[in-house]
Amino acid sequence: MADDGYLKQAGKVRHIGVSNFNVDQMGRIQRIAPIETLQPPYSLLRRDIEADVLPFCLQHNIGVIVYSPMMSGLLTGAMTRERAANLPEDDWRQRDPEFQEPRLSRNLGLVERLRQIGQRFGAAPGEVAIAWTLHRPAVTGAIVGARRPDQIEGTTKGADLRLSQADIAGLDEFLRQDVQGTELVTA
Repeated sequence: MADDGYLKQAGKVRHIGVSNFNVDQMGRIQRIAPIETLQPPYSLLRRDIEADVLPFCLQHNIGVIVYSPMMSGLLTGAMTRERAANLPEDDWRQRDPEFQEPRLSRNLGLVERLRQIGQRFGAAPGEVAIAWTLHRPAVTGAIVGARRPDQIEGTTKGADLRLSQADIAGLDEFLRQDVQGTELVTA
């Protein structure tokens, strides 16, 4: 296997980035060549990278460009119970527990919290969700998707929005509780 230095000297590689790698995988690659960026999924509802991946990246100066910060449309403010129930059969979200009860009710409640925070800034719920991901020191960017040009309008302020510590703590506390007020076990 050619090393990073050779490929860079040959002009074939400028930067090395990986997608969906865990700490063990990044450690193995780092022994071959330095990683400059990681692209993992990350959102208020998908936080598993907080425990080890984000600290590893921060420690090793690896930029983190997250994808799906609005959890595939769930945190945009456009998703409703009816819309979730009527997703096409071939839409993977039909099988995602976050789009099904009892989590769907909790998640729609979260969207209302995002909407309340966003009202103070003139921002949509999705923009608050994006801002929340960007508040992490290891996160250097967020990839947001849109199927139509008008969907971009609910994302642009997310990069500049600065949430308060109280906003962040309130969202975290909300997520620790399910719709009945009992602790949720998250994987």
